[in-house]
Amino acid sequence: MSIPWYQESLTDHSEILSSRIRLARNIKKYPFRRKLTGDDASAMVEEATLAVTGASTFFRSLDIQSLAKPEQNVFLEKHIVSPEFLNGNLPKGLLISDDQNVSVMVNEEDHVRIQAIKPGEGLTLAYETAGQIDDLIEERVEFAFHTEYGYLTACPTNTGTGLRASYMIHLPCLSKSDMPNTILPQIAKFGVTMRGIYGEGTAPMGSIYQISNQNTLGKSEEDIILGLQNVTRNVLAKEHMARHKLLVTQKSQIEDTVYRAYGILANSRLISAKEAMDLLSDIRLGYITKILEKPKPTKQIYQIMMEIQPGHLQRSVGEEMTEQERDKIRANYLREIFEN
Repeated sequence: MSIPWYQESLTDHSEILSSRIRLARNIKKYPFRRKLTGDDASAMVEEATLAVTGASTFFRSLDIQSLAKPEQNVFLEKHIVSPEFLNGNLPKGLLISDDQNVSVMVNEEDHVRIQAIKPGEGLTLAYETAGQIDDLIEERVEFAFHTEYGYLTACPTNTGTGLRASYMIHLPCLSKSDMPNTILPQIAKFGVTMRGIYGEGTAPMGSIYQISNQNTLGKSEEDIILGLQNVTRNVLAKEHMARHKLLVTQKSQIEDTVYRAYGILANSRLISAKEAMDLLSDIRLGYITKILEKPKPTKQIYQIMMEIQPGHLQRSVGEEMTEQERDKIRANYLREIFEN
């Protein structure tokens, strides 16, 4: 039986935590979202949902809008939905696989957003999975397609293949450098961008970034994926160089940082999400470099990072909490994992 990608050991093996493919599609007979009326949106969501569930028993439908805000945030924290998907009042649909590694958002920026996530370096496999779902849906609805431009999308940068490929990567050493002014301008020349942990408009936490292609028009799916893979390899090479330099010139400071992080997580009584994410990033670096000679937790580090977010904490308690109450529950959770 498949398990969620964040529980796979591959997420702890390298800087690449996960690989994601997202396909943007619009159903031809409906206006794009900005022009959708409530009735059009309702009809479109129903038709798209039936097309997905009719194409495959792989998915179950979920009424995301009926869920309380903390429960909605759990899906955001798991990268099943986007921040934009949770905004607005028009009808929406969400279809997810049992292992939650494949999902379809209906009425996000585009009518249909197909997403497949794989642990570690699995971009090609994610593309194959998303493509199979795309083909099955297209047998039941007609997507907006132009013979010259390709798939038509709400945002012009997605027009063409409608494909957004991305890696979620951990860059603990580069993040200590002047990365925004050095790395980001370089990769932008190749049509690639880096964003925060939950994509566009979000900040990085725990030195985790999403790196993805920016444009799709005039490029094949294979070219987009290959281009992203090449740029990501170069970014990771720079991370390795920065790590090597730190270990040669500042090894004692890195060891101190890693062990202090472990000590705080094993003993804190109150801890914020930002501080915990930074400390978990240091611990992950400690395990990868073999500096940290402590037993590894039974859970993957990124899974721990995810489960200390507000939505997960509030769901675990079953009630709304103040920020300080969350800080206390978060500290208790982390002590149980690292105190030994």
